[in-house]
Amino acid sequence: MTLAEAAAQADQLADAGSAQELAALRAQWDDELEASARSADFRERALAFRAVGMFRWRAKEELLRRGLDDDSPAARGSALLSLELLSRDHPSTVNAVRPLLHTLVNADGNAAVRRLAVLVLKNGSPQRDTIVLLEGIGGDDEADGELRQAASRVAQLLRRKASARR
Repeated sequence: MTLAEAAAQADQLADAGSAQELAALRAQWDDELEASARSADFRERALAFRAVGMFRWRAKEELLRRGLDDDSPAARGSALLSLELLSRDHPSTVNAVRPLLHTLVNADGNAAVRRLAVLVLKNGSPQRDTIVLLEGIGGDDEADGELRQAASRVAQLLRRKASARR
């Protein structure tokens, strides 16, 4: 079985709520995932970062933080997909890397990575600096159209979350 196949199996186990089987699979693939995340091949690193989310591996959040700094847009995007998945029920996952996400949203050279970073921010706490950043991008006529739309939608969602808290 490959890491990709193990990650797909882990995703199915997580969706089914099979915690014991998922834990056993994590233990079996821990070393291989770590090695893949350090590979010189960006494809292996991207697969490793994506697998962290599919394994629902909260203990590997620091590995995802490294993925956000990776040279490869594919690896950064995979790390972002995993962060989005892990943060759906845990805003602290986003809050812990918020400054990195702001940097990616604002300055990453890859438009898809920027959009993914915006989507990850929707799962975090509705902090004012994030809302202001996203509204600024949403109103920037020179920004990519899809990025502007995503930023505006997420800013609006975060504003609603902030209003509901009051």
